Amino acid sequence: MDTTHYDFDQELDRRGTNSLKWEFFLESDAVGRRLYTEAAFGADRMLPMWVADMDFPAPQPVVDAVLRRAAHPIYGYAVPDPDYYAAVCGWMQRRHGWAVDPDWIVVSPGVVPALYMLVRAFCRPGEKVLIQPPVYPPFFSAVLHNDAVVAANPLIHDGGRYRMDFADLEAKLADPAVKLAILCSPHNPVGRVWTAEELRRFGELCLAHGVVVVADEIHGDLALPGHRFVPFASLGDELAQNTVVCTAPSKTFNLAGLKTANLIVPNPELRQQVVRAYVRSGFFGANPIGLAAARAAYTCGEAWLDQVLAYLDGNRRALEAFAAERLPQIAVTPLEGTYLAWLDCRGLGLDPAALKRLWVEGARVYPEMGTSFGAEGEGFVRLNIACPRPLLMEALARLEAAVNGRQPAACAGAEA
Repeated sequence: MDTTHYDFDQELDRRGTNSLKWEFFLESDAVGRRLYTEAAFGADRMLPMWVADMDFPAPQPVVDAVLRRAAHPIYGYAVPDPDYYAAVCGWMQRRHGWAVDPDWIVVSPGVVPALYMLVRAFCRPGEKVLIQPPVYPPFFSAVLHNDAVVAANPLIHDGGRYRMDFADLEAKLADPAVKLAILCSPHNPVGRVWTAEELRRFGELCLAHGVVVVADEIHGDLALPGHRFVPFASLGDELAQNTVVCTAPSKTFNLAGLKTANLIVPNPELRQQVVRAYVRSGFFGANPIGLAAARAAYTCGEAWLDQVLAYLDGNRRALEAFAAERLPQIAVTPLEGTYLAWLDCRGLGLDPAALKRLWVEGARVYPEMGTSFGAEGEGFVRLNIACPRPLLMEALARLEAAVNGRQPAACAGAEA
């Protein structure tokens, strides 16, 4: 058992690690989105609070497992062994009360590649995929880059909290061109941890209209205190047989760079379709370091995760208190799960370009702008709060100064 006490207040220098979060930023132009290098260190450093990885060290048992595997000087092709599958199944049973059969698991290099592959597996060009914006940008791109069509079922922003629009959902599912529905649970970016009742209603409507569900549960382990994550496929065999679950240790344990995820597919016919799509996509094998890390995380990472969740909840409370007292123009959407805060900045009265300039040039804080998540995100910002609390407070103080006009623009490399 891991008895380490982790100091999440400590800032770790990520220079020289090829960190997407700290050493590169996105800009947009007529061609699309691309990376540019930003001098993110020094007195005038940019504070990156955009892409979803944590600034926390991985659990010590994971570090130890990675070092042991890396010490063997051959890094050839690798496939999961029974211990790997047992670790995944054990985690789902202990943490979420969901009994998973090892035969249901299909290993993937990531959830995003899996989403692209699943659209190809279940939709022909011109058919439709239902998503619920504002939502994770690859949901849109997985559909559009595979010549399918987005069927949008926007969430309802009701009193500062989001809920599903079930009347619109049923109307959209009634379209025979809709073949697939991608559920984000917990929802990125609005931070909802859906209740069992909400999930069951969603699933029953999809069943009634013959629409397969892909449940992206990559943030499932990150329900904050007071909220309980319910695995979609745990709600009964009928729903499970109509579902492909996407999960991974990557967000939970800060292992995204190790490219290891799992699809859990209880229905053997759906699983066969998934495997055929994998073969057509050229997916084979797994990252040997990723397998070792995932196995250690799921076996020995629970104590670390409990500490992380408590720390994240402290960051959530600090953000809410700061905004209420010193940034009343910005409303913090209640954060139930994930470490991604959804901030309603419409009270600032800025258009999207001016809002980005305020954050990036004025405050030198780099968030993910809400328009990335669909038209419903205009006026919002997604802020990654999985960072040392002193860094979070520095970012908020910078934003306050920029809002009040006390800090000049300084980011020459960013575009609006």
